[in-house]
Amino acid sequence: MAKQTQQRAAVLQGTPDTLILRTLLYGPAHGHQIGKHIQRTTNDFLQMQHGSLYPALHRLERQGWVNSKWEITPDRNREFKYYRLTENGRKQLLVEESQWKQMMEAVARVMWPAAEES
Repeated sequence: MAKQTQQRAAVLQGTPDTLILRTLLYGPAHGHQIGKHIQRTTNDFLQMQHGSLYPALHRLERQGWVNSKWEITPDRNREFKYYRLTENGRKQLLVEESQWKQMMEAVARVMWPAAEES
């Protein structure tokens, strides 16, 4: 039972990681692009501040779920660190998406019990 509780807490705490992994599923991006994508996709509801975004990216890199490479963008002639999803990151994203789905279904059963009774 304690293991399930820890897993549930990890789902919530790992939300930024999951959002980053999901964003990188669309292709390589630098940190600012990742943050803007999350903000834009959630209609400004979620905003990844630098103080949480970059530590999360570094953590994901240490875990082998993303890798990074400095690249010069041709349109801005400036160097950015681009992050890419690894194969292990893709596998982890599937695990996290499954856990999120379970969490959302459980919360929905409490929030809207009539929908289940129909």
